[in-house]
Amino acid sequence: MIGTDWAFGRYEIVRAALPQAEFPPVSKSGHDLGDTAADYDAYILDAFGVLNRGETAISGAVERMAALRALGKRLVVLTNAASYTRAGVLAKYRRLGFDFSPSEVVSSRDVAFAALPKLPQGKVWAAAAAEGDDFSDAPDAVRIAQLAENPELLRAAGGFLLLSSARWSEEDTAAVTRALLANPRPLVVANPDLVAPRESGLSVEPGLIAHEITGRTGGRAVFFGKPFGNAFETALARLEGIPRHRVAMVGDTLHTDVLGGAAAGIGTILISEHGLFRGHDVAPYIAKCAIRPDWIVATT
Repeated sequence: MIGTDWAFGRYEIVRAALPQAEFPPVSKSGHDLGDTAADYDAYILDAFGVLNRGETAISGAVERMAALRALGKRLVVLTNAASYTRAGVLAKYRRLGFDFSPSEVVSSRDVAFAALPKLPQGKVWAAAAAEGDDFSDAPDAVRIAQLAENPELLRAAGGFLLLSSARWSEEDTAAVTRALLANPRPLVVANPDLVAPRESGLSVEPGLIAHEITGRTGGRAVFFGKPFGNAFETALARLEGIPRHRVAMVGDTLHTDVLGGAAAGIGTILISEHGLFRGHDVAPYIAKCAIRPDWIVATT
């Protein structure tokens, strides 16, 4: 059963593979992001659990973004949702009522595509991807194909790229594990999340799959996205001129959003009511893992 306790435990199991950071001795508390406005000039926003839950906007989130803009705050969305192209991400946010511009959105997919390791001449990346993904947003020199539609790629691909878990099963994990044991190749993960909050509960995400595979093979994966520095540096580049201590990462998880933000040297805000810790008292989890945000607020 995938729930908060199970997900938290899995994040703790892989803790050694995550960045190191220092945290404040205590957290401030508030009701929403408006209560934090005196502390920050810019916000880097997670999507799932902060702006939306699955395909539904969180109540009041659209209005809160407008209120922060009215205060002169700068906004950047930093999402680990790698299933969507940039156009697809923007279309989703606009459908939900948000007005983010292209320059205000950074996805882990963007970060990964910009820095994919070079494969041997003629080799292709075998991708775990959503149905219909045509990888049209990948660099011209990068060749990517759908693993679900061509099992021969288990043998022939130059590397494996995990973008989505939408069409993934335990049989796929076993097949890629066997393929990498027979012929070690790069394993790149464009969504390091272990789980994500949906309308009906938590979904398994590519990060969980990757850790399962590396645990079986003894190999390593290359991660792009929160909590890793490659994603935060890309987002911070959009906020040039604002000191890091005046920027806050807003998220719903301790091991990705808060840990990653702290490792990047920026402030951190945990939203407690809409994401991983929905329906739970977050204090015991913070005490257990010692990942402490600068602020804890109930809602966006």
